[in-house]
Amino acid sequence: MIKVNVIKAPITEELIKFEEHFKQSMKANNALLDKLTHYIVKRKGKQIRPMFVFLSAKMFGEVNEDTYTAASLIELLHTATLVHDDVVDDANERRGFFSVNALWKNKIAVLVGDFLLSKVLLLSMERKKYRSLEIVARAVQEMSEGELLQIEKARRLDIDEETYFDVIRQKTASLIASCCEVGTVSVGREDEAERMRIFGEKIGMAFQIKDDIFDYGLPGKIGKPTGNDIREQKMTLPLIYTLNTVDKKTRNELINIVKRHNENPKKVRRAIKLVIENGGIDHAYEVMTKIKNEALELLEPIPNSESKEALIKLVEYTVNREK
Repeated sequence: MIKVNVIKAPITEELIKFEEHFKQSMKANNALLDKLTHYIVKRKGKQIRPMFVFLSAKMFGEVNEDTYTAASLIELLHTATLVHDDVVDDANERRGFFSVNALWKNKIAVLVGDFLLSKVLLLSMERKKYRSLEIVARAVQEMSEGELLQIEKARRLDIDEETYFDVIRQKTASLIASCCEVGTVSVGREDEAERMRIFGEKIGMAFQIKDDIFDYGLPGKIGKPTGNDIREQKMTLPLIYTLNTVDKKTRNELINIVKRHNENPKKVRRAIKLVIENGGIDHAYEVMTKIKNEALELLEPIPNSESKEALIKLVEYTVNREK
């Protein structure tokens, strides 16, 4: 398994400097807001999205102030969506810490998310980074549309693979696509922006499929409880494939569990077993690997460098991670 620190090696200094940039972008005059944003910064994750920004930028040019601004915009947006998602999902934990809504209730959590989104607007306007704002604003739109499409389809359980890919392309992949696109644009390589947007989109889709697979195995080694997606009636790729390929009796049993018995641990385990036995996980792995390879092919014409090698390793990390 590739270590994150190995991937970070070409951009170690940039990521250290970025942390200070990001903290500054989160500052607030209000004492409660300042306390909340400090809490959010303290429990941040592995910096996957800033890594995509900086590696994309460094692969094509020299990291500069525009790159730091771009990474801050992405991270502000990502943090805002996490805070709002916890409210929508009524989640009490994220990455082993209490969520903002668990500690300060939903009303404050929603307002904190709004504050972070306002920081995206203000930072981009203050620094006149209108192209970066365009990229980030498009991601906000797509993420919202993807979430709503998923909710709409989950109610009827009639989602097919094509619709599923539309959902994850918007809901998850749009943000990683924006990371790669905005990083490239920040070093003046508009000519490579579309290539890197598509590259990031494919990696984001592979990332989401990996998350889908987590729901079906390796308890104790993953970031969320096994069967969580079934309990939340989320239509993931392994489940969609199984529903569309099994016999009518098995399909009806699965639909019955997801619709009416998703809170029953024994029934959820039965659903997991059916999905695994009928090739749902194998199919998801195949699709994830195919999308990942398509993404890597997009990098082939780009000259070799330490940053390109690290970006390839970051791609491998996203599909081979254990949590």
